[in-house]
Amino acid sequence: MRSRRWVLILLAALMAIPSLVIGADKIRIATEGAYSPFNYVNPKGELEGFDVDIAKALCEAMKADCTMVSQDWDGIIPALQAKKYDVIVASMAVTEKRKEAIAFTKPYYYSVASYVVRKESKFPDKIESLTGKNIGVQRATIHEGTIKEMYKDKVTIKTYDTNENCILDLKNKRIDAMIASRPLMAHYIKHHPESGFAFLLGMYNPVDAAIGLRKEDKALLDKFNAALDTIIKNGTYEKISNKWFGESLLKK
Repeated sequence: MRSRRWVLILLAALMAIPSLVIGADKIRIATEGAYSPFNYVNPKGELEGFDVDIAKALCEAMKADCTMVSQDWDGIIPALQAKKYDVIVASMAVTEKRKEAIAFTKPYYYSVASYVVRKESKFPDKIESLTGKNIGVQRATIHEGTIKEMYKDKVTIKTYDTNENCILDLKNKRIDAMIASRPLMAHYIKHHPESGFAFLLGMYNPVDAAIGLRKEDKALLDKFNAALDTIIKNGTYEKISNKWFGESLLKK
C-alpha cells in the first residue's frame, strides 16, 4: 500500500510539470524595427532598442514566454486587431483616434517633437523660416498633423514609410527639414555628428507613449500595467532608459 501511494504521488508530480509549461503565458509582441534607438534591427538581424529592452523586462516581470516580431508602422494596429500578435511595444503615442481602435497601458515614457534641419541651411529660428520649404515626416504619425496645423498649404509635406528614410532624404538634401520625436533625433544627432543636423524652432506634440493591446484583452492589459509598475519600482526601467538616453524618459 505504501509503495502504491508513492507511485501515485510521483505520477501527480510528473503530471504537474507539463501543466506548468502549458499554463505559462505565451505573448507575441510587435515593434516596428525601423525607429532607432527605440526599436531597430541590428546587423545580426536581431531586434534591439529601448522598446525591445522594455518589452523583455516586462515579460521577465510577468514570467511570460514572449516572442518579438517586426511590423511595418502603417499596418501595426490592423495587424494587432487581426491577431497576428497580442501587444504593440513600439513608441506609440496615445491619441483619441487610436483609443477608439485599441486599448493602452499607462505611459511608459513621455516625449515631444521638434523640427530638424541641416546646420548649413542657417534658417532663422522662427516658424516663418520653413514657409515654402519641403518638410519630411513619417506617415501615420501625429507629427504629420502638426505640420498641417502649423503651415496648412504653405509648405510641401513629404511622407515616409520609416523615420530612417526621412533622415536619409534630409541628409541628401532632398528635403529642407523634418519633424520627429525629439529624444529620437537627439540620440541621432549625438551619435552622428557628421550628419550636420540641428534642432530648429521649439518643441511640439507632448505625448504619452504606451503599450497597445486589443480592447477585449483586459486581463493582459492589467498584467502589463502591473509589470510596468514592477520594473519602475525595482529600478530596471531607469537602468534601461539610462542605457539608451542617459536619463529617465518618465520625466515630463
